[in-house]
Amino acid sequence: MSCIFVQLRCKPGTAYQVADTLFDRDVISQLFSTSGEWDLLAQIYPPDGEDVGKWVNDNILDVPGIERSLTTLTFKAF
Repeated sequence: MSCIFVQLRCKPGTAYQVADTLFDRDVISQLFSTSGEWDLLAQIYPPDGEDVGKWVNDNILDVPGIERSLTTLTFKAF
């Protein structure tokens, strides 16, 4: 199971609603509020064998309030 990180930019005033929706879906390992260009940082373990791009689209990016995302794939933890 590979870990991915997804940074999310939310519409103003919606970050907490986006976070609640993501946790209700039970698809996030950890979710952090962040400062700067992005509002939320999600640590996610998509199911093995899934197309990561499609899985993120289907399970994360359809949440109302998300304006933009940046997905980072990981390869090895040290």
